[in-house]
Amino acid sequence: MDHFTLTVIFLFVLFLLLGTGVWIGMALMGVAAVGIILFDKGFVGANLTDKAWDSSSSWTLTALPLFIWMGEILFRTRLSEDMFKGLSPWMARLPGGLLHTNVVGCTIFAAVSGSSAATLTTVGKMSIPELRKRGYPEFMTIGTLAGSATLGLMIPPSLTLIVYGVTINESITQLFMAGIFPGLVLAGMFMIYVAAWYFLRPAERPGEEPPMSFRRKLWNSRFLIPVICLVLVVIGSMYLGIATATEAAAFGVIGALILAAAQGSLNWKTFTDSLLGATRTSAMIALILMGAAFLSLSMGFTGLPRALAEWIASLGLPPTVLIAALMIFYIVIGMFLDGISSVVLTMAVVEPMVRTAAFGDLGYDMIWFGIFIVVVVEMAQITPPIGFNLFVLQGMTHHEIGYIARTALPMFLIMVVMVGVLVLFPELATWLPDNLVSRR
Repeated sequence: MDHFTLTVIFLFVLFLLLGTGVWIGMALMGVAAVGIILFDKGFVGANLTDKAWDSSSSWTLTALPLFIWMGEILFRTRLSEDMFKGLSPWMARLPGGLLHTNVVGCTIFAAVSGSSAATLTTVGKMSIPELRKRGYPEFMTIGTLAGSATLGLMIPPSLTLIVYGVTINESITQLFMAGIFPGLVLAGMFMIYVAAWYFLRPAERPGEEPPMSFRRKLWNSRFLIPVICLVLVVIGSMYLGIATATEAAAFGVIGALILAAAQGSLNWKTFTDSLLGATRTSAMIALILMGAAFLSLSMGFTGLPRALAEWIASLGLPPTVLIAALMIFYIVIGMFLDGISSVVLTMAVVEPMVRTAAFGDLGYDMIWFGIFIVVVVEMAQITPPIGFNLFVLQGMTHHEIGYIARTALPMFLIMVVMVGVLVLFPELATWLPDNLVSRR
């Protein structure tokens, strides 16, 4: 059977299963089963159980449910209210005013949640009412929040980076460190967009905030101390080599429980709700990873990834052209799949293609490619029809999906520019892991 026919069969089975509402993890297993039956004469059960166990028993993967639990605990605290109180005095005098609290607040919470949806919900539930009350335009309020929340996928601890690292067997700590500078640069680009709006649309500016003394600003900043300490514990322990990603996640859970208890938000109900929420999310991701591992095995039997990689290599495409093609590819599939599913679904084919491309000559490697993947997956969070952040914001604001997508379009274009920045300056993602963290 030729590879083109095989590809058509796989795509048909995949879209048939997804179209009938089958869970993504189960759909991946179904496609893999077809490949096994065609090329290994039907030993599906033994192969499936072996790969399911192998993909689930990785020590590195234990960081995933722990970081998810940490985010669930913090979601149930007064963290968003405290962050707004601590940030607003410092943001009020910047060009763009309190809209910057969306960007900076999402950046800070991204460093303790690892999830775009959790970041969006936590920051949005406080900033949207406050910005509306102060007369900020709805278009900017919603757009900056939709785009900035995607930083939860890049700034460590990022769930997407954990899944990517486990899928291709790269260091989670290295990937976390690689995401710091690009995440901060992207946040800075979002803030420049807010400042540009301020100068280009003076008629839309709200009234100025009442002046506040420097001493009062410092006093209000005390609300930021708990979350900053938690960030330093989680990221600092990995940065200094004290802890692996899994150990840092355990520190984060303990710190989140202490923070919730200190705020008076920790009781038996919030504890069990956070634990059950983390269990549901972790189980969903684990099923997707099992399906992806089984699909990778099936792809190995078929030889499809190797054939595709050899075909791409034979075209002689410059690495930058290949990157542009992959960006468009991930934007398109991101319109229909969530970020984690996009990563695990495609890595079996994309990884060998990328490893055989001449990326090394330009300073790119699989760590750099992980950050590139996260940026394009971030775009998928705010693109219809399946952009997850759009649905979350629809529930919070009751606007139409189309309107929310239009507000997020400038942020989407900024992320496209960010891909260009990564291509031109790959050391933005590679400098920290190459110089400050030993590969584990």
